Amino acid sequence: MKIQPWNRIESRKRESYRVFDVREDRSVSPVTGTEYGFFVIESNDWINVIPITEDGRIVFVRQYRHGTQEITLEVPGGIVDDGERAIDAAVRELREETGYLPEEIVHIGTVAPNPAIQENSCHTYVARNCRHVERQQLDGAEEIEVVLVDADEVPRLMTEGRITHSLVVAAFYYFDLYRQSRRRSGAG
Repeated sequence: MKIQPWNRIESRKRESYRVFDVREDRSVSPVTGTEYGFFVIESNDWINVIPITEDGRIVFVRQYRHGTQEITLEVPGGIVDDGERAIDAAVRELREETGYLPEEIVHIGTVAPNPAIQENSCHTYVARNCRHVERQQLDGAEEIEVVLVDADEVPRLMTEGRITHSLVVAAFYYFDLYRQSRRRSGAG
């Protein structure tokens, strides 16, 4: 059976929250003709940044996450503001959360965080030759510790369960592909 798109016949906003909205769609199965309801989370796109210092370490952030009620080890990231380009959000979030700025920033991949219930994307960037230039610029609800980690330690931190955020794990998959591509091209 070839999978077909469903026909959305109705869509209405249900609730609005600070960082996302919820809408309810009514869609019809192309196979059975039956109508079903689906809830979709609407949100601006997100970004993740893998910042690499001039000496080759990766700038991580450690923070408390309310969903899991745990302190996590992640890369800087956040939401793309209305009217903002994703690359500009990446530089902004890196600077705000860590006080670092890159010499160069490159898009290395995009994923759909959870296409079953979300419509947005998460863009991953690698920020090369990052230098610490200022203090963090955190908002009132952020408490972030900056942690420098050797790149070779990242796989171990994932397998030991110290890096658990799925979008960060996906970011490092793209980072690995990026590094392989640079080695093949002789860029180092």
